[in-house]
Amino acid sequence: MTQKELDYVEDAVGHENNLESIIKESMKLLENQELVSFMEKQLENHNSLQKRLMSLLEDQANE
Repeated sequence: MTQKELDYVEDAVGHENNLESIIKESMKLLENQELVSFMEKQLENHNSLQKRLMSLLEDQANE
């Protein structure tokens, strides 16, 4: 993986962190349980994506 690609993946991890924070803070303000459930699913999706991105970085570091 090139340095540019590594930088992109690192940026993507940062974006996922930000999205997770935004979702968590938004969930605190929601009263509608359907919206809370939707946001919980979104949080799971972003958490999963962040883990996959981190795995890419770890794999690259081990090479």
